[in-house]
Amino acid sequence: MEKKLVAYFSASGVTAKVAASLAQLAGADLYEIRPQTPYTPEDLDWRNKRSRSSLEMSDPASRPPIEGRLESMQEYGVIFLGFPIWWYVAPTIINTFLESYDLSGKTIVPFATSGSSGMGETNAHLQPSCPHSKLLPGKRFSASPTSQEISAWLKSLAL
Repeated sequence: MEKKLVAYFSASGVTAKVAASLAQLAGADLYEIRPQTPYTPEDLDWRNKRSRSSLEMSDPASRPPIEGRLESMQEYGVIFLGFPIWWYVAPTIINTFLESYDLSGKTIVPFATSGSSGMGETNAHLQPSCPHSKLLPGKRFSASPTSQEISAWLKSLAL
């Protein structure tokens, strides 16, 4: 059986809670993707076109630096990749994470949290960052999915 990892970025703590539940239910290790410079509430103000998150998301080449590195990435065959939906896609820090490792042959399973937005074109934006991986369709969860919802999704993946 391949070792599984739940790697996640959480700006406000919502995705962190879902990631922790997912890791427990999937029997996976848990890893937090942390920005080198933490986001402040002002940075996350999507209404301000000059806020840090707005500037990053308006630049497709943006790759916010990450703090630390997971040295054991080669041990994992399946990576659940969690993040909040920003501007209908994954935050660009997720591309930074994917491009930081050789993920050849690994299965990447995105999951996101959002109050209402779906996954949008997330996979189209992520695929170039993990070209030699199998990128599965993603799943959007609300802020507090039940363990039954997460378990049903895991079962549907048949990993």
